[in-house]
Amino acid sequence: MKPYLLSLGAGLLVGIIYALLNVRSPAPPVIALVGLLGILIGEQLVPLAKRAFGPEPVTTAWVSTQCGEHVFGALPTAPQPDCGAPDQPNPPTSGAAR
Repeated sequence: MKPYLLSLGAGLLVGIIYALLNVRSPAPPVIALVGLLGILIGEQLVPLAKRAFGPEPVTTAWVSTQCGEHVFGALPTAPQPDCGAPDQPNPPTSGAAR
């Protein structure tokens, strides 16, 4: 999450500098973002085409490992809950004893 906040902060800083200098951004934001998305997807088309026309099949696992992280970046994950140490015995359960 920290890189996303740093990126947002850098963007805000550049926007403030542009406003103070009375300079408009080089491209309308939506057009620029669509162009960047096209670049990211286009970069993945060549390896995907090579794999599709090559001897190895295109699998979901291959696409997610080779293409997914490059297009979406390392997505933030939720912290995993600590379920206790594995060497401790399970607590007794209520109910009838066997």
